[in-house]
Amino acid sequence: MHDLLPDDEALFEHVVGTATRVARSFDYHLIRTPIVEDAGVFLRTAGDESDIVSKEMYLFEDRGGDRLALRPEGTAGVARAYLEHGMASRPQPVRLFYWGPFFRYDRPQAGRYRQLHQFGVECIGDASPEADVEVIELQREIYRALGLTDLVLRVNSIGTAATRRAYEDALRKHFEPHLATLSADSRRRFQTNVLRILDSKEDAGHEAVRTAPSILEHLSVEDMAHWDRVGALLDDLDMAYEVDPRIVRGLDYYTHTVWEFEPRSAGGQSTVGAGGRYDGLIEAIGGPATPGVGWASGIERLMLNISGEPGGESGVATAALDAITVPLGSDGVRACLRAAAVLRAAGYAVRNGTPGRSMRAALRSADASGARFAVIAGDREAAAGTVQLKTLTGSGEQVEVPLDELAARLAEDAQG
Repeated sequence: MHDLLPDDEALFEHVVGTATRVARSFDYHLIRTPIVEDAGVFLRTAGDESDIVSKEMYLFEDRGGDRLALRPEGTAGVARAYLEHGMASRPQPVRLFYWGPFFRYDRPQAGRYRQLHQFGVECIGDASPEADVEVIELQREIYRALGLTDLVLRVNSIGTAATRRAYEDALRKHFEPHLATLSADSRRRFQTNVLRILDSKEDAGHEAVRTAPSILEHLSVEDMAHWDRVGALLDDLDMAYEVDPRIVRGLDYYTHTVWEFEPRSAGGQSTVGAGGRYDGLIEAIGGPATPGVGWASGIERLMLNISGEPGGESGVATAALDAITVPLGSDGVRACLRAAAVLRAAGYAVRNGTPGRSMRAALRSADASGARFAVIAGDREAAAGTVQLKTLTGSGEQVEVPLDELAARLAEDAQG
């Protein structure tokens, strides 16, 4: 796990704020679900063979003996909230977005942490290809607004559960002669969930994986109609994409369209965000059959791509500091506290200076702060109800200003 340091705050807030603004422009609305859920929300939906359950989920019992989980992803919790709060009675589809911390016992690597933050979108109650493309477009617009323009969209269709059962039989026939040369993990998946061999990072370059039959060759007429419509709509939006049959989801509730965005030079190993249609999810947690589609993107991964590398420059400015106080003498300390309160009440950002410093040291610190003004007060100014207002940029002008006129003077300067 990691700490979000003050140096990272501006970029973090920029990512969340930008994503929120774009999501609202598509008429999506914020939902917040608990960090802790009943473990069954994930165990019933993710499946024992998924990485989330078999490797990554934090499970524990509370004092009452209930089995709980730190949420490893957002979609299942949002689906649970949709069902629990009767959102099916609202006009459909229900358009939701969320962001917050998630927890996975994942192998640490660049941009991946065991406590991570994600931004996600869910469109529930619409089975149409148009809904698939809407959320993909929203995702693309967020990335564009963040300046991430060199991303490639990879898209696939996984049909329906019946389609995948036939496809799994074809995969087993294909992989069986190669089992001895596949990794131990893929050999296990051959028995439990053969689809997941296709997204094995360990065997990604294996000849058997690269030459595996495509699920697109096994789509039904209805599946193909949905898939063709998605492609046509993406074309209408001038949204470039690549068809990638290796993008799969090993869970029965996923259907039809699945996709990933990644940097063009990443070679399939650095996904920025991924999504898919999950028409069977709400039914899996005890509700009626309800279509849904959505995606999620790791905020730390986005920050890494914006900055270029850990600790890199993002180009996102921190919040501007308007003024810093320079307290001199015991009464000057109190006068500076009052001046800072007056300015903050008027909407300015003000840092309290450290008492007890010499004038030279205090002004050196003020210059280094990046503030536009220094507000200086000693015992004389305190007695007179004034402060010395020094411009820290440009002319370096210093004037004495009555305390009750201080905010207006800053406003005058801002107006030029």
